Amino acid sequence: DSLRGLWDTMKPNKIYIIGVPEGEEREQGIKNLFEEIMAENFPNLVASIFAFATCGGFKGKTEILVSCPPKIPDNKTITATFGYPFRLNQASFQAFPVDVCNISWNKLVLVGDYASSAQFYVTFAVFVFLYCITALLLYVGYTNLYRDSRKLPMIDFVVTLVVTFLWLVSTSAWAKALTDIKTATSHSIVQELAPCHSSELKCYFGSVTSMGSLNVSVIFGFLNMILWGGNAWFVYKETNLHSPSNTSASNTQGGIPPTGI
Repeated sequence: DSLRGLWDTMKPNKIYIIGVPEGEEREQGIKNLFEEIMAENFPNLVASIFAFATCGGFKGKTEILVSCPPKIPDNKTITATFGYPFRLNQASFQAFPVDVCNISWNKLVLVGDYASSAQFYVTFAVFVFLYCITALLLYVGYTNLYRDSRKLPMIDFVVTLVVTFLWLVSTSAWAKALTDIKTATSHSIVQELAPCHSSELKCYFGSVTSMGSLNVSVIFGFLNMILWGGNAWFVYKETNLHSPSNTSASNTQGGIPPTGI
């Protein structure tokens, strides 16, 4: 029902797709085509959006508490702000006043650079989203060409396998980087800061921003891999590798093939 409502809202006055009959049958054929394509590809589009949005939009901070009695008996908060693309070695500490316990905290930074893994993951997710949109538009406009071609289903199948593999690689790399980011912004900060090794200083770990959205990004990465891997089987059945005779028969009958996008 939701897809039919979406079609009624989006449909133009006239649509011409090769291979769809005129009149009422044409309208019904286009509507069925639209609903089938959206049902197959809408989850992929949504999952890719959540993948890059939950990772690329993250910003957080980590805090430590510092005191140096008897000069400064009260704990002072030292904060380091970080976010995508997670170049932690560029995230300096900030304090007020600036030189708490006569230490220039703004010259100290977090440990680690995880930009390569984070940017690879987000860039690939954005690329997949754009590919889905582009391929969806081309498929709707040239559905007859897809049905009658033997090369296009094979290309679609290869692309689907490559995308599935790259989802596995990018998500695994990002998951490992996320584990390291959590370590670098937690209690280990106190051990990494040289001033905190002084007997005159007392350093305590304060808090760190929740990284729940980053955990969600990893989940959506593996979900994308599963979705594309599942689509690979349906795309494979449309290639001549599965059954040349069935493929030819399907093309002759003019059925709507599944697509990996």
